[in-house]
Amino acid sequence: MNRKLSSLLLFLLFSIKLLLLTSCAGIIPPNGGPKDTIPPRLVMALPLDSATNVKGQKLVLTFDEFVEVKDVSQNVLVSPYPIKSPIIEANLRKVTVKLRDSLQPNTTYSINFGNSIRDINEGNMYKNFTYVFSTGARLATGQFAGKVIMAETGKVDSTLLVVLHRNLNDTAIYKSDPRYIAKIDGKGGFTFNFIETGKYNAFVVPNEYSKKYDDSTKVFAFLDSAITIDNETEPAVFYAYQEEKKKEKAKRSSSSGSSKEDTKKEDKYLKYATSLEGGRSQDLLNKLKITFSKPLQYFDSSKVALYDTFYNPITNAEIKLDTGKTFATINYKWKEGNAFYLIIPKDVAKDTSGNVLKKGDTLTFYTKNESEYGSVKIKFLNLDLKLHPVLQIISGDKIEESVPLTATVFYRKLYKPSDYVVRILYDANQNGVWDAGNYKNRKQPEVVLDKDWKLNVKANWDNETEIKL
Repeated sequence: MNRKLSSLLLFLLFSIKLLLLTSCAGIIPPNGGPKDTIPPRLVMALPLDSATNVKGQKLVLTFDEFVEVKDVSQNVLVSPYPIKSPIIEANLRKVTVKLRDSLQPNTTYSINFGNSIRDINEGNMYKNFTYVFSTGARLATGQFAGKVIMAETGKVDSTLLVVLHRNLNDTAIYKSDPRYIAKIDGKGGFTFNFIETGKYNAFVVPNEYSKKYDDSTKVFAFLDSAITIDNETEPAVFYAYQEEKKKEKAKRSSSSGSSKEDTKKEDKYLKYATSLEGGRSQDLLNKLKITFSKPLQYFDSSKVALYDTFYNPITNAEIKLDTGKTFATINYKWKEGNAFYLIIPKDVAKDTSGNVLKKGDTLTFYTKNESEYGSVKIKFLNLDLKLHPVLQIISGDKIEESVPLTATVFYRKLYKPSDYVVRILYDANQNGVWDAGNYKNRKQPEVVLDKDWKLNVKANWDNETEIKL
């Protein structure tokens, strides 16, 4: 009997121990696991999203996880555009919006939070969340969409805004706040929803405090006439431009690492640099450029001497000082694989302080071979020559060449090897360059078409491509 009891007790103790071990194991959370990539989700809103007859000026949005609100001034857009910006705060799972303007009767309000709402742990954004309510019995039904293109480059600037004015006076964009505002996405598109139907003037302005066109260096766009917005408004395309470019401030030269005496000694002499590649190689396609360290008050082109490989003087080279008086060019029909000598005497130039070169120089250089270049042939399909197209060949952000097109085929025997982008400028006034718009004169900018056409030029190769417009 005692043996049975002992066995029973041992069994019970073992069972309890096993149960305790199992229970303890069950409350230990697993390590690792997939990263949270799910953005916050709205679970409740007071008043409800798309509610009507709303009276209060406090809105409370509740999400399924802890959230924060980032960069409110850059992200959040309230329509109609408020006189006073709302106060937006996050606390745990709630985002509270306090509207500081008195609510207008029978008006639909929308708050586009952009990318401001995100979860605290991983920073997952609730992208372009828009909350809507009306102080009247229904939501407004007006819709308007379209695209904004930078006229000079054909590209997109997603930092811009499209604004709508109910005031149809031409000067409203200079003096008044807009009624509605919409952001531009990464593809240049914009959309207005839940706006009052009616007639508006539409513009494009930078996303900054004033929301006005009060500076001709600002990026701007306008439509030729006012638009009537209803629930089936036709899309519109804006071509944005800068009427005047911002002037860059002159940078102060740094004298770090050198004494004042050294700097004064350096300032006593004029310096120059050439466009020779590696200091020895001349491009067959371009002029030889001599750039001076300071603007010149004096330059004597007759003192610059160019000789061929046998030291015969070259008399038909054109040597000119640029109108800005900072560089001179030597224009000559270079032939491949030849040696040249360039003599630059000490007294060839004098800067505005009266400084000359420290000494004269004789430079030896060689022209490139034609095999270092490739030929280029571009065939254009559906190109309307009546629009006066100009071919722009781009390297990086620089226009390497602009060529007015009089035929649907462009051919060049020698072209510098590189990766280029091709654009088409529709040159309305046929001056060969892009021209900005002017709102006061109701003149739209000239338009550049950029479809990301690539041109890869290989050396010693016939490079042919076809571009369909």
